[in-house]
Order: sequence, then structure tokens, then C-alpha cells
Amino acid sequence: MYHDSVSPQRDRPTLRHYGLDWLRIGAFGLLIFYHIGMAFSPWPWVIKASAPVDWLTVPMALLTPWRLALLFAVSGYASRRLYEKSPSVRAFLASRNKRLLIPLAFGMVAIAPIEVWIRVREAGYAHGLGHFWAIDYWRWGRFFGVDMPSWEHLWFVAYLWAYTAILCALMVGDAALPRRLSGLIERLGHRSRLLWFPAAGLALAKLSLMFIVPERQGLTTDWGGHAAYLPIFLFGFALGGTEALWPSLKRLFGPSLAVALLAGTIVAALELHYVDHDAPSHTVMALDRMARLAMAWSMILILFHVAQTWWNRDHRWRATLVEAVFPFYIIHHPIIIVTVWALAPLHFGNAAEFLVVLAVTVAGCAAFYGIGRRIGWLRPLIGLGPKRLPTAARDSAGSRATRHRSPASR
Repeated sequence: MYHDSVSPQRDRPTLRHYGLDWLRIGAFGLLIFYHIGMAFSPWPWVIKASAPVDWLTVPMALLTPWRLALLFAVSGYASRRLYEKSPSVRAFLASRNKRLLIPLAFGMVAIAPIEVWIRVREAGYAHGLGHFWAIDYWRWGRFFGVDMPSWEHLWFVAYLWAYTAILCALMVGDAALPRRLSGLIERLGHRSRLLWFPAAGLALAKLSLMFIVPERQGLTTDWGGHAAYLPIFLFGFALGGTEALWPSLKRLFGPSLAVALLAGTIVAALELHYVDHDAPSHTVMALDRMARLAMAWSMILILFHVAQTWWNRDHRWRATLVEAVFPFYIIHHPIIIVTVWALAPLHFGNAAEFLVVLAVTVAGCAAFYGIGRRIGWLRPLIGLGPKRLPTAARDSAGSRATRHRSPASR
């Protein structure tokens, strides 16, 4: 039995993988473009631009299957690196609680109400934001068609924390679990197992649930989502503890591209075919879900290889961009929604409206991060760690601490 007071066994020194940093930056940057695209696509969303853009259906359909799966895989990898730096499982979980639960709570109190207010306003709610936040936001249940309370786009943070908590509970009972997870995926590296076995397992899990439980987002309702996202998160966690799979990813790069291309073609074709048709049959729905999961898994393998082969180098902007990712994620969604909502009555035209929404979103996210990073008490609320002293100040503080220690403590 593993005792939490004892540091977990470390198999190797932890080295920063710059390529995965760039992949994380790119994945969250893509998410911003995706959510702007949702405002202009023909698909239903929180708020819509003045006129839908029909041709966005195909690129949006090709992004949808893998964008979130990639985020969970990258988050799993980053979690393993953070775990390797932690003195214990308890310390690792405590650090994740601070970095995930505090921003989630802050977002639900101060950020999500803006989005929910616009949702209910569009459904006929008559009061302003202040009245809504003070009186109506805190109710439980459906209100003007919206489930409340709501964490809106921050559901990803809730899922990520839940997966981390499950992993920590398992590690408390089995100290060797991280090493065994890494060993498991290393065994998948032979031949083409890493491409076919996980994709088949994810599809089997999805199909066994999709006609039994509804596909409804929510921490206690999204069993189909958890069946895919949790294993993908664990894959990223396992990959973060081994170097053995990188040659396998290189070898499978071509086959993964072929699978992604074939699966993407199926997804896009079905999306286009059923735009003006009745709901698909169960057989077609099953084919669609299998193609989506095959594309998600193959794209993860492709992009991890790209990160390892071409992006694994440092840059003077990397550290700042890595730090900015979480604050950008927290605030980008309400900025997009508020901007689109304000612009819709003006009928600027799609091109001008897109450029304005993009510019306002980037500027708003940069301001949110730029201001928040400088205010000590605000940093944990937007997902940042404690503010670091300059190097000279840290050295001076360390010297003073050494001089002032009592002889008994030396």
C-alpha cells in the first residue's frame, strides 16, 4: 500500500517538452477560432451572427471530432509532468485543486452569469444583468430553457478536475499505477497496435452507451463523453512518463494520416447529407460516432508526433504563452458571445463582423491576462500560480533567510 507521506518513486528526471507546450498553445488557440466559427456556422449555438455561413459546415465538422480529445490528451501529459514534480499524490491533488477548482468557482460566480444572462435574454427574459445575477442566477433547475446553475464553457475544467481526482484516488491505492500505465501503452507500441486497439476500444465503449444513455453534457450525465475523454486523458498521463512511444508515433504517422483522412471524409459527408434530411438511422449514427472517434485518436497520434518532431524547441514567447493559455480559455467564450450579441443588430456583414469579433476577443483575452497576472490576489482566480519574484530578489530573500536561521536549524 502506498503511503501519501512518502514521495512517489520517480523513474526518471522530468524534462520540459517544448513541443507539447506548443501543442497546448495551438489547441487552445484553435478552440478560440472554433467558438468564433460556431457563431457564424449554420449549427445552433448560444448566439448567432446576423447571417449563417453555409460553407463553414465542412471545416467545423472536420474540427469537431478531435479538438476536445486533443485537449484532454495534452492535459493528461501535462498532469504527468506536474505529478513527477510533486512530493506526493496528496500534494499533486492539492495543487490541481487550487489551479482548477478556484478558477472554476470564480468563473461560475463572475463569468458564466454573463453568458447565461444572454441565453435567457434571447429566450425572453426581461431584466438586466445586475438583477439576473442578484436574484435569478442562483436558482436550481431550468430557467427560460437553461439548466442552472451553469458553468457554461468551463465544463472542461470540471471534467479535467474529476479525471484528476479519480486518477489520484487510484494512485493512493496503487503507488505503481503511473509506471504500469506507461508500461501498458509501451506494449501498444508494437506494430500498429497503438493506432487500432485504442480506437477500437473507444468506439466499443461509445457504441455500448449511445443508445442506452442520452448524449447530454454534464459531469453526472455525459457517460458517453467520459467513456472517451477519461481514457484519452489517461493516455496522455501515461505518455508523459515514457519516451518509448515516440518512435511508434513516427512509424504510425502515415497510417494515422490515412485513417484521419478516411474518417474525416465520412464525418463531413454525413454532416452534409443530413443537413436537409430526416434524422439518421441508428446504423448511420453508429458509423458517424465510430468515424469521429477514429479521427480523434488518429489526430492525437499525428499531432503528438508533429509536436515531438518539429515543435520541440524553445522560444522567448513560449513561457508567456503557456501561462496565458488558461486565462485566455476562461474569458474567451463570454467575450465572443457578448461581442456577437452586440454586433448582430448592426448587420456589418460576415467578413467585417468576423474580423471585429476576432480582434475584440484577442484584445479582451490579452487584457484579462495582462491585468490579472500583475495582481497577486487575482492570479489564482484566473488559473495562475503565485507571482514569482525577480531572480535578484529571490537570491536576496534566500540569503536573508540563510542569515536569520537559528544555529540549531542549520
